[in-house]
Amino acid sequence: MTEHSQGSSAVMAIANLAMVTGNVGREGVGVNPLRGQNNVQGSCDMGSFPHELPGYRHVSDPGVRALFGGAWGVTIDDEPGLRIPNMFDAAIAGRFKGMYVQGEDIAQSDPNILHVEAALSSLDCLIVQDIFLNETAKFAHVFLPGATFLEKDGTFTNAERRISPVRKIMAPLSGMADWEATVALSNALGYEMNYSHPSEIMDEIAKLTPTFHGVSYEKLDRLGSIQWPCNDEAPEGTPTMHIGQFVKGKGSFVVTEYVATEERVNKRFPLLLTTGRILSQYNVGAQTRRTDNTHWHQEDVLEIHPLDAEDRGITDGGLVRVASRAGEISLPAKISNRMQPGVVYTTFHHPVSGVNVVTTENSDWATNCPEYKVTAVQVKVAVEQADWQTRFKEFDEQQQAHLSAATQDNNS
Repeated sequence: MTEHSQGSSAVMAIANLAMVTGNVGREGVGVNPLRGQNNVQGSCDMGSFPHELPGYRHVSDPGVRALFGGAWGVTIDDEPGLRIPNMFDAAIAGRFKGMYVQGEDIAQSDPNILHVEAALSSLDCLIVQDIFLNETAKFAHVFLPGATFLEKDGTFTNAERRISPVRKIMAPLSGMADWEATVALSNALGYEMNYSHPSEIMDEIAKLTPTFHGVSYEKLDRLGSIQWPCNDEAPEGTPTMHIGQFVKGKGSFVVTEYVATEERVNKRFPLLLTTGRILSQYNVGAQTRRTDNTHWHQEDVLEIHPLDAEDRGITDGGLVRVASRAGEISLPAKISNRMQPGVVYTTFHHPVSGVNVVTTENSDWATNCPEYKVTAVQVKVAVEQADWQTRFKEFDEQQQAHLSAATQDNNS
């Protein structure tokens, strides 16, 4: 839904539909997005957007800036920060010097990988913190070990606003949970943090964010989970929102005109590529590719309709070259009646496939969410892998050799 250039408009249209049909403010109705990860809601609640502070409060609000600035002892800029695509552009232009990436593999997951690689290579300092040496970490100047969910305390918040506790069952193998590493790095850089437990961080959230005023680790342990808003009016949380009225009163209908994507097929690129995920692999596969799940999904393949395959002389299992306006890769073909004529499909779980080499930088007008679902391509029979894939294998072998040498030095 959101991986289109008009994703935000589509979400607004869904909200319009929910309101006009009366499917808001009652138990069992509403709009609940099925998130791609288990804590997307929680990260958004806590101000992961570059234009908002925790609780969805815009940085342009002087009262909001004063509240957080006073608590943190800093002056908060009234201008929004950069979104990830803007960071890449600024890095290549020489205006953006450093990046700290936690738990995300942008060198595999973001569109137009050639552009991403150029941006990562332009940075003066790239810090990556993760539990595996992923594709982004291979460009890093500094690699910090991350902690799994089994090794740290915290919370996850799901699509129904339910805050659920996560409690560690073992000490972090790296010696620090992620929040401890962040505190240590902040102190080393000169900004003092003195948290001794994640519950203290939650207490600060409750103090500064109205919808979380009543949330605490003690209450989470007692109730099991809490749905925000949780405050004086709803001390044990709010299972159903918008009963009687919205927070701001009446709901606002937003007219959303249809605007077609700028990505169009033509004689050079006559097919539409859409990408997606498969059940046995999670996101880019950084975790699941290291398990026996690979028995179910050993490689990414390009599904193509029999008519499109016949027109191009493509055989089932044969190697094909997929080219777009952004780049080209080679994949094994799978002739499939699942596809409509004119549409091809592949997953993006294996780095060597380089699927996002061909996806473009077209994105949603409001959020910059990439338009992964619509890329104009041409597909032809191939005899060898694409140049990017050859370079990728060489680069991967080089980075793995660095890792092996470092591991041997530490062991000796």
